[in-house]
Amino acid sequence: MAVSLWRAVMGAAGGGGSSSSSAAGGDAGGGVEFWHGGERTGWLNKQGEYIKTWRRRWFVLKQGRLFWFKDAAVTRGSVPRGVIPVATCLTVKGAEDVINRQFAFELSTPTDTMYFIADSEKEKEEWINSIGRSIVQHSRSVTDAEVVDYDSRPNSKTPPQPKTSEESEPSA
Repeated sequence: MAVSLWRAVMGAAGGGGSSSSSAAGGDAGGGVEFWHGGERTGWLNKQGEYIKTWRRRWFVLKQGRLFWFKDAAVTRGSVPRGVIPVATCLTVKGAEDVINRQFAFELSTPTDTMYFIADSEKEKEEWINSIGRSIVQHSRSVTDAEVVDYDSRPNSKTPPQPKTSEESEPSA
C-alpha cells in the first residue's frame, strides 16, 4: 500500500512514476518541505509492507502527508522511505488488541491498514490526535454543496436537503 501511495503522490506531484525517479527529480517530498517545521515528528516502529518485520523509522507529519525516514537527520536532500497522504485515510485508532502489542495504533485507508508502535501511551495518543486532525483538515469527503445549515432548517421531521445551485442563485 505505501509503495502504491508513494507512487500516486509522487506521480501527482510531477515527480514520475517511482520513488527513485522522483528523488532524482529533486522533489522527493512532492513539494512539501518535510525537513523542517513538521506538525509532528518522532520515532515509531512500523511494520513492513511485504516482509512483516518491525522497523524503527523517523516520521514527519506535514501538510497532510506522513513521511518516514531511516534516521532523524532529515535534510533537504533526504529521500523519504515512504509517504502516506492522510486525505486517503479513513481512520486512525489504537490497535493494541488487534496486534497484541503495547502502544500500537493503526492507520486505515479504503484498501489497507498499516500498524505502528509508539514508545509510550502518551506518544501513541499524540500521534493518533495529530494524524486524526490532519485527516479531518485535509479530507475532501464533504463538499460545500453538501453542507447543511441546521440552524436555519424548518422545524419538521424530514431532514433538510442540500441546496442545489439553482436554488442558491437568484434568478435574473
